[in-house]
Amino acid sequence: MKKLLLASLCSLALFPLSAMADAVPGQAAPTFEVKDAKGKTQKLADYKGKWVVLEWYNKDCPYVKKHYGSGNMQKLQKSYTDKGVTWLTVISSAPGKQGHLKPDEAVKVASANKSVANAILLDESGTVGKAYGAKTTPHMFVINPEGNVVFAGGIDDNDSASPDVIAKSKNFVAAALDSSLAGKPVETASAKPYGCSVKY
Repeated sequence: MKKLLLASLCSLALFPLSAMADAVPGQAAPTFEVKDAKGKTQKLADYKGKWVVLEWYNKDCPYVKKHYGSGNMQKLQKSYTDKGVTWLTVISSAPGKQGHLKPDEAVKVASANKSVANAILLDESGTVGKAYGAKTTPHMFVINPEGNVVFAGGIDDNDSASPDVIAKSKNFVAAALDSSLAGKPVETASAKPYGCSVKY
């Protein structure tokens, strides 16, 4: 019953990878220009020469709550922004859809979550999400200083919505960043995304 409830709440995304465009590891990350929750225009081009993480977000998704309620996502954000990585949280929920937030609401939610992301991008039109092929919340992408994708996929290797599994899960985002920042190849450059479907 619990599993059925979770599925109905967030619509676990299990659709073909060909259904949308994709940001592919080893290739240039799609460019974007979008307003953030504080009204600033954010462009990927502005971060050339820096490491960037894109994290798709829906405040109502149990899988997002798994990582925020446990403090896991905030810990990751702080760990890597402290190392100079730019962390951008993206909300692609369309107006009227689950997880949609107005700018002031997004700021309040981020503050309540103690998020330390550099900015919250409001992708109401879904343009950014569709360019990246973002299918779930969370769906994660790591972009190197040259503007190429080095990781795309699920945050870790355990698709349970329970925070109890985090400690024993392999975090692909952390592994990709640790390897890349050390000048080593990324062992897992892509992983199946899991979570709630992005509400375009």
